[in-house]
Amino acid sequence: MGRFARAGAVVGVLGLVASLALSGCREESGGAQFVPGETAGASGTATPETPGTPSGPPLTVSPADGAKKQPVSVEIDAELPDGATVSQVTLATANGKAVKGKLRTDGSSWVPSAPLKWSTRYTATVTASRPDGTVSEGTSTFTTMAKPNSVITSGLYLFDDKTYGVAMPVVAEFHPGIPEKDRAAVQKRMFVQTDPPQPGAWHWVGNGTQAYYRAPEYWKPGTKLSVRIALAGIPLSNGRYGNVDRSATAKIGSAFEMKVTNSDKQMRVYEDGQLIKTLPVSLGKKKTPSSSGTLVVMEKKEATVFDTMDDPDPANRYVTDIQFAQRLTWGGEYIHAAPWSEHVQGRQNVSHGCVNVSMANARWLFQRTKIGDPITVTGTERKLAHGNGWTPWNLSWAEFVKGSALPVPDGGAGPAL
Repeated sequence: MGRFARAGAVVGVLGLVASLALSGCREESGGAQFVPGETAGASGTATPETPGTPSGPPLTVSPADGAKKQPVSVEIDAELPDGATVSQVTLATANGKAVKGKLRTDGSSWVPSAPLKWSTRYTATVTASRPDGTVSEGTSTFTTMAKPNSVITSGLYLFDDKTYGVAMPVVAEFHPGIPEKDRAAVQKRMFVQTDPPQPGAWHWVGNGTQAYYRAPEYWKPGTKLSVRIALAGIPLSNGRYGNVDRSATAKIGSAFEMKVTNSDKQMRVYEDGQLIKTLPVSLGKKKTPSSSGTLVVMEKKEATVFDTMDDPDPANRYVTDIQFAQRLTWGGEYIHAAPWSEHVQGRQNVSHGCVNVSMANARWLFQRTKIGDPITVTGTERKLAHGNGWTPWNLSWAEFVKGSALPVPDGGAGPAL
């Protein structure tokens, strides 16, 4: 017997912002935002098709007939006769309303397109065919669980119809972090599709509070990213359940890249591989150095306030109005206008870790950059800490795939749905 295997489950808005005790600037308020979520019971419907006439042995469907308290994230599978392939899966409520869904690309299970409803009865029917024309069918009626009290919150830093830079990772966030033993099940429910197709992989940070998805190289300009973090109702080993599904479809724009070298204190700006401008900068002074590594623009604010009055070092306390701020790390490193340091930009480092540029150059950059554009800084006294910002591109591909909770094929995985 073969198996139309069930893919297991997990998670669900909390505006969680990771906080790292590193030098840098801090805003008075604000932070990157999450895409809205879809709660259980929002499933779309579809008109069920008429299956072929069964002529072979019946299939054993999962969830089992009569099963109760099933997660609203449950997937449908069945035991298949040797040589059989699934030809149809239907899932319907007690009044006959069909639920939309899709077969995984590996054929292991059928995934509803949205969370099921809590405390609701469903009937699943699976039809499979063999090369000799034999058709087998199996049916199961099960009931989903009541809405749980203990949930885990999640976020997705991606929004519909937005255009991002070529280094924009898919960033899923969780609070509390996902236990290591649950990460494979969660990862199976995080779906990414790209057009044109580009393989990719997920990578978990050590405490399980974030997972990044990227390709081996920067995204191709013009790529369409379609993401679903399908975690509503997924059970975790700590007794919690995911609270919502999140999804977004976005576009990758032109290749805009910034490269900063501390040796000459210059930023070289490239668009589609061509150098278009060179700007003098001032980086972090020795007591508060800038981070060397590949960073990503996470947030842009034309005007904001940096407030560091809670810094333990009195020398680092200040409240300053800032223009054209572009966040690079959670620890407080930004690209921003610094008119007070224009006289030393290109010659001396005087910042608290930020990339200082002139007012004119800050405006010029701000008008051209996108969330997700990469900036590489080299030659400073400190290396970029993994997880201090969106740092997946600071790892080699070989290092990155080691953070996956599931095996990654050579060159990366294709879409799961």
